[in-house]
Amino acid sequence: MTTYGNAQGWGALADRTRRAIVAALADQPHSVGELAAQMPVTRPAVSQHLKVLKDAGLVSEHQEGTRHIYQLNPAGLAALRDQLDTYWRRALTNYAEILADDIHTPAKSDDRAQHREDNP
Repeated sequence: MTTYGNAQGWGALADRTRRAIVAALADQPHSVGELAAQMPVTRPAVSQHLKVLKDAGLVSEHQEGTRHIYQLNPAGLAALRDQLDTYWRRALTNYAEILADDIHTPAKSDDRAQHREDNP
């Protein structure tokens, strides 16, 4: 059970190799061998990174013959996007409130006007 939202997903993206794998999978699904050919790490290392991404719900896999094909999991990425959008909305709301308070606080406005007169 994750206590802080989708912490496992964010943690999985903390590694630069896993971010590179996600970027490659954003273009198209790939097998482990295809991904390993694009990465500066070994094939077993790519497999380990894919396991972390899969456990975090960011990647899914299916089999084509003997090959395992990995692709991005839209639901997992959507959950991260929703969380990021929530953070962004909160930040913008807080910023708007600070600006509104600043505009409606006469002492602060008077201080700025005095500052402008003193420093043309």
